[in-house]
Amino acid sequence: MLLKRDLLEDIKAGKVDLIFRRWNRPTVKPGGTLKTKVGLLSIKSITDMSSDDVTDAEAQRAGFSDVADFRRWLDTMKQGELFQRIEVGYLGEA
Repeated sequence: MLLKRDLLEDIKAGKVDLIFRRWNRPTVKPGGTLKTKVGLLSIKSITDMSSDDVTDAEAQRAGFSDVADFRRWLDTMKQGELFQRIEVGYLGEA
């Protein structure tokens, strides 16, 4: 899972703890870790859901100002059959 540097910095700072992904095949699993440019992330949980079910609170936890901002971002992302809500946390330097 590729994450932009700004998003990684927000996760590291504790500002973001949710990521949303639309893909054909997941590349992370619950309980796993992800080595990134800013350090190691924990993958706390993964929930299959519809992008239509994202709330304002969840959008804000993911770094968006609201659901409308989230939807604008989602429209720029590649298509996929599976939409997932991924809870993440920063573990420290890799």
